[in-house]
Amino acid sequence: MTTPSPASAGGLLQLIRGGRAHTRTDLQRATGMSRSTVGHRLDELNRAGWLRQDTGTSTGGRPSHRIVFDPGHAAVLAVDLETRYARVAVLDLAGTVLAEHTGDLDIGDGPDRVLDELARRFPELLTAAGVPAAAVCGVGLSVPGPVDWDKGQIVQPPIMPGWDRFPVRERMQEAYAAHVGACMRDAHGTGVPVFVDNDANLMARAEQQMGHPDCSAFVLVKVSTGIGAGVVVHDESFRGIDGGAGDIGHIRLHDRPDALCMCGSYGCLAAVASGGALARELSGLGLDVTTATDVKALLDQGHPDAVRLARQAGRRVGEVLATVVTLLNPGVLMLAGDLAGIPFMTGVRELLYQRAMPRTTAHLSVVTSQLGEHAGLIGAAAMVVDVLYAPQRADARLRVLAQAAPAAPEPQEDQ
Repeated sequence: MTTPSPASAGGLLQLIRGGRAHTRTDLQRATGMSRSTVGHRLDELNRAGWLRQDTGTSTGGRPSHRIVFDPGHAAVLAVDLETRYARVAVLDLAGTVLAEHTGDLDIGDGPDRVLDELARRFPELLTAAGVPAAAVCGVGLSVPGPVDWDKGQIVQPPIMPGWDRFPVRERMQEAYAAHVGACMRDAHGTGVPVFVDNDANLMARAEQQMGHPDCSAFVLVKVSTGIGAGVVVHDESFRGIDGGAGDIGHIRLHDRPDALCMCGSYGCLAAVASGGALARELSGLGLDVTTATDVKALLDQGHPDAVRLARQAGRRVGEVLATVVTLLNPGVLMLAGDLAGIPFMTGVRELLYQRAMPRTTAHLSVVTSQLGEHAGLIGAAAMVVDVLYAPQRADARLRVLAQAAPAAPEPQEDQ
């Protein structure tokens, strides 16, 4: 892939969004372009409505004008799909939730029915947020399974029957058109842009950007119905070659050959230490528990059996994380999901610090989620924004927007 030129409007936008330039002088210095050319590129961005000027006070007492990305010029529809329910929200481009809805939705009903039901909720949410359909720039979908990012397809998901290789992106575009009725097209002439990624990846993306932006190696472990990890290295999600990175729930434990996992194998970490596994154990003790959410409710009540099993599960996960931490040497290890409370974290810490080398954990922070139930939504929205406003994609979108208006003359370079 060729590197986008910083001289394009999209290149300037990247500098502004990344906080590396806030004035015309900053942009000239960063790109080597003349003042008139910078002005022309900024005119492109301003005509699209993507920028605004913030007025502050300089050290000399005179007003200063900072050029910033305007997060309110468009909106994103984000979906955080769990196994038994889904969160759907409208967010601005800075990740602020404008309206949201959480409701029951069984992922086992299959992609056609689930995606249609999700899109059915969009119009009411847009109305509640006061956002017209024309302002939606894309849809972000967080799912509990491995995702082939380039194809927008879920690949061999253990807890998503019927979703393997299903054309999620195209089906969501159809459902969006049917229920929202907007005729928006992206720069490639297709439907509203739809992007899909694994839930742990998106949660890690959101938590790192919002709470730990200076951490160059960040790991989030989500423990709910299953177990998965998201890895962010130098501000980029690490997905592996086809989306399989971070699937630690299917690392085999040497001493549990009897534990049957939903993937069909025996001895997987998820079959022993996930919320689903604990639900089965608690049900065997006579408790009315069927899901990871039920386990969380018992943990919130301080139920002794739930607390005991959550700590044991944390120890088993800690065994695996000792290897993960040794391999990646992260600065932050974040625990999230239904089990991520004090008992589980205590168990993780016990085994992690016992098994990993002191040098590996000397500068490691083991923390819990800061964004809570909104992490998946914010991560899904951030995914959409990062793709659509990346330099090459932004330039393509600007060309589409400019087709309806006469092109401005190219400025002459300053001599």
